[in-house]
Amino acid sequence: MSEHDLVIRGGTLVDGTGSAPRRGDLAIDGDRITAVGDDVGTGHREIDADGQLVTPGWVDIHAHYDAQATWDPMFSPSSEHGVTTVVLGNCGVGFAPVRESLRDELIDLMEAVEDIPGSAMHEGIQWEWETFPEFMEALERREHAIDYGLQVPHCALRAYVMGQRGIDNEAATAEDIARMQEIVGEAIRAGALGFSTSRTEMHNTLKGDPVPGTFAERDELFGIGAALARENAGVFQMSLTHREVPNEMAWMKELARETGRMVTFNLQQIDEAPDLYKEALRGLDEARAEGITNLRGQFSGRPVGVLMGWETSVHPFLGHPEYVKLMRLPIKERLEQLRRPEVKARLLEGGELRTDALPRNAPIPAVFLQFLTAATYKMYPMGGGHDYEPDPSSSVAGQVESTGRTPAEIVYDAMMDQEGQGLIYFPLFGYGTNRFDAIEETMLHPQTGLSLADGGAHCGAICDAGTPTFMLMHWVRDRTRGDRMPLEFIVRRQTADTAHQYGLHDRGILRPGLKADVNVIDFENLGLGAPHMRHDFPASGRRLYQGAKGYSATIVSGQVVFENGEATGALPGQLIRGAQRGFEG
Repeated sequence: MSEHDLVIRGGTLVDGTGSAPRRGDLAIDGDRITAVGDDVGTGHREIDADGQLVTPGWVDIHAHYDAQATWDPMFSPSSEHGVTTVVLGNCGVGFAPVRESLRDELIDLMEAVEDIPGSAMHEGIQWEWETFPEFMEALERREHAIDYGLQVPHCALRAYVMGQRGIDNEAATAEDIARMQEIVGEAIRAGALGFSTSRTEMHNTLKGDPVPGTFAERDELFGIGAALARENAGVFQMSLTHREVPNEMAWMKELARETGRMVTFNLQQIDEAPDLYKEALRGLDEARAEGITNLRGQFSGRPVGVLMGWETSVHPFLGHPEYVKLMRLPIKERLEQLRRPEVKARLLEGGELRTDALPRNAPIPAVFLQFLTAATYKMYPMGGGHDYEPDPSSSVAGQVESTGRTPAEIVYDAMMDQEGQGLIYFPLFGYGTNRFDAIEETMLHPQTGLSLADGGAHCGAICDAGTPTFMLMHWVRDRTRGDRMPLEFIVRRQTADTAHQYGLHDRGILRPGLKADVNVIDFENLGLGAPHMRHDFPASGRRLYQGAKGYSATIVSGQVVFENGEATGALPGQLIRGAQRGFEG
């Protein structure tokens, strides 16, 4: 028996199919798995995985590294969390196709929708493309640690074809639609994994206007869908206003039936109607009964959580007149002022959180911004930890009741914790009943998919890119406020399930002949770091960051890219061009 390039020896194999874990070895030659079993022979290099998990690499299908991919080969922090494949271009925002005169417009859209610092994008992006295939080629010329796929974003497409009319959300003409069809078809033939659009009131421009495509009419959406159908390739991804999801179900079912392509949408619990997600699940049941299995709701494995601190995009003192005087100061000087007793006294005067002076020109709807900064029952001081299924008694409102302190005082002190880096967790979607019951029910549904980690996005407000690590930690090992899930189920949910949804049948399962994307995990010591703010983007742009520990090795295409939490310098990542053949069981 010849020696393999790499053998992972004696680990607990969780193969991605949902089969029960078993002890065994795994051999890799080149970029492929070549043997799995009890005795696979020797390796030129061997990794001792005794007592550790061996899983496929995580496949994250909802990321926003479209800009970051031009300057960051690591797709951080996703790669630190065992992610070996990411899908970009979600929610209708991205950077191709683009005319030179509209480059700044696309940066502004990305900044508004995904809260990525505009200054970082202006400095970091080196524009080398106009068409979508040229964008793919430009990224392909750069080295990366992990694999990535791209989707055609509706905002960029509309702006490219229709100019200001598209940006202003005017109705597309027949000629416009024909041109959009042509461009999407060209992109799909070049290897784009799909098309994305936004139809949610949450996504607005920096001026507060709905993003291009929000009100696209049926003929435009179905016309673009027809391009996917003609190519018999690509996913149709969309972000919807949550409360409108049941009302959108009929046309989404029709689109899935007509095109034969995967149609996906966000499916999460909302506070204003905590049982509404059940209607969407019933709609998926009805679709399946009609033979429409290519319609899928996307859920997040933990609540989409807004983080609040002195450096974040949103916090409860944002509109306070006293804070407005300080907000332009560099953070070090701002904290010096905030530590002064007289400044604190002015900010705490009255004891309640003030929302009367919140900025009204923010892209976030004013009512929503007010909710974020006033709902103390949804605010959970994090301290140095990260409890994502917290008991209501630990909320600011709960602490007011138990201690008699004022909401403003509790919030202020929580944000001054950790030397002024303290954060407050605000579970936005998926926590309407203060438990994970809705997430659990959605996760167990046969026509849903794990998504919405949003790696690369919401840099000043949300830090959910560590969701793949959280899935194992919380749902399998640590949960105390509800049932835990089988290890093999959680692994399948973020490997084979996510990969196959995008036609990537060459990965997501530990099987000979498939791509050698593998994680070796010290499950007992698997953990998340505390979220914190970094300034490591171009132009010293800020971003919330959460690291991981417990990944003994992350392997991409047979090469170890992370070992014991440290990058090795290997950059084997590739642009994925279209669906990939492989085992489809």
